[in-house]
Amino acid sequence: MFASVRKSPERLQAVDRVTQWTRERFRLPKEAAISVAEVACSLPGCAPLETVVMFWIAEQRYQFKLFKPLAEVVVDDLPYAWLKDALAVQEGASWDCC
Repeated sequence: MFASVRKSPERLQAVDRVTQWTRERFRLPKEAAISVAEVACSLPGCAPLETVVMFWIAEQRYQFKLFKPLAEVVVDDLPYAWLKDALAVQEGASWDCC
């Protein structure tokens, strides 16, 4: 049942949109890998569905969360380009809290 929802044309278009916006916003090279996923959160205070975006430049990973479902994400939800360095993930860091 869920497999058809996850691969629906609308969902794939939403992933492509967020991927393209991320590439443009942070001026990422074509070879930079970008991952866009929608995850469920059951922790108190979390949005039920969150959109998680990660990208890699060389060996450095960057990530951010958008506290809304993938289908509702708009370009203005993405962090400003000047925040890119703050999105870098340090070795051993996790998102256990949120």
